[in-house]
Amino acid sequence: MTLRYERLAEALLDDIGKGIYRPGDRLPGVRRLAAGHGVSVSTAVAACRRLEDDGVIEARPRSGYFVRAGVGRWLELPPVSRPEIRPAEVTGQDLVLRLVQATNDPSILQLGAAVPDPAFLPTRAIERALARAGRQHRSRAATYEFPPGAPELRRQIARRLAERGCHDSPDEIVITNGAQEAIALALQAVARPGDVVAVDSPTFYGLLQVIESLELRALEIPTDPEAGIELSALQLAIDRWPVTACVTVPSYSNPLGSCMPDERRRALVELLGRHRIALIEDDVYGELGFSGPLPRTLRAWQGRGEVIHCGSFSKTLSPGLRIGWIAAGERLFERVEYLKYVENLAAPTLPQLAVADYLAHGGYDRYLASARREYARAVARMREAVGRLFPPGTRVSRPKGGFVLWVELPEHVDTLRLANRALAAGISIAPGPAFSSTGKYRNCLRLSCATPWSPRVERGLHRLATLLDDDGRGGLASNR
Repeated sequence: MTLRYERLAEALLDDIGKGIYRPGDRLPGVRRLAAGHGVSVSTAVAACRRLEDDGVIEARPRSGYFVRAGVGRWLELPPVSRPEIRPAEVTGQDLVLRLVQATNDPSILQLGAAVPDPAFLPTRAIERALARAGRQHRSRAATYEFPPGAPELRRQIARRLAERGCHDSPDEIVITNGAQEAIALALQAVARPGDVVAVDSPTFYGLLQVIESLELRALEIPTDPEAGIELSALQLAIDRWPVTACVTVPSYSNPLGSCMPDERRRALVELLGRHRIALIEDDVYGELGFSGPLPRTLRAWQGRGEVIHCGSFSKTLSPGLRIGWIAAGERLFERVEYLKYVENLAAPTLPQLAVADYLAHGGYDRYLASARREYARAVARMREAVGRLFPPGTRVSRPKGGFVLWVELPEHVDTLRLANRALAAGISIAPGPAFSSTGKYRNCLRLSCATPWSPRVERGLHRLATLLDDDGRGGLASNR
């Protein structure tokens, strides 16, 4: 659970980001803050000290706390996306390989791929869980754990999903090599080459790679940066095109960070249910909300339509474990189980046993509470720095969970060129065209905030800002 002083600090930071308090403004006194937010004076003091440690505000003797000069200006949200709504073959995904390969180079500042730095992960606890699993299951760990996967892990996943409204039996869950394989299996189970798949726009480039590899066609749907896929636009697309499936990230989406409200989730399931269109839910960020109760899964409304739920522990425990899952329901279970076996026989046995052990005994919920606070703080700091350093006209998403920011730059900027120049300067970013099947969002980029804040990160953002300033002199102008 997020501590009260941290929630207050986040609320004040949001007010500063919105321009309610501008550089040089005095914040209300700690007693007024305490009364206004229903907390103790000591909690208000702790919140202000947190913001002071982060360099956002400063204390002046006998005067109170003031917003520091140079703190980022108020940033508008990106508008609802407006892609051309037509099926398209996925192109231009070769640049993604260069992006992800940069994560293995320690000389590169990693702001591109959405891979959490080990500092954000429970690495020691996972090491202990792996060691325990190796000792307790020596013979079993050396063999295949054929689909559907380790029963103790499936039970733990089923318990966690039940807390968010998804009441699948452990016997209906298949363990996969991460969420990307889960989504690939889901699409193989419901679609055939040439079929049309509706997706958020912008959408995660990994999904586009899966669509490309399966010879499907992507249909980008306008998406709100706060509430997710636009249902009216999806209805129009369904009326015009033979949509077979829809893949969406309803909880803290990548790259926008949007979180779909319950009423839209229910309406989405009902809409696709009426048209007998499979709905595939990518829930990889679902447990990384910054505050409040975690959102219910789309599968919580399963009775109103067919929902296939996909998730993984890559963003919470360790991407290297490659443990994900798919809950496809009774009708599709055997098909998914068979496809998983044909694809690669089984998910690795030892990581399955270790994750099951950690979920049962390792304090996963305590870790998640800490991780949510750290990601909230990391996103807030990155957003503030973008507002302070990047050019006027920049718009930035305001995620309520996860750890990525979507940045829309002035129209003339070409982020493909920016990405190449940044990489030459030792900085990795994710250019906007990677998140579109047709290379849209040329003036946008995604930043990963899951890296510990340091002078190196600050220098890297200053360098990016310098490259963008060069753009004003024609250095990064688009040829569109």
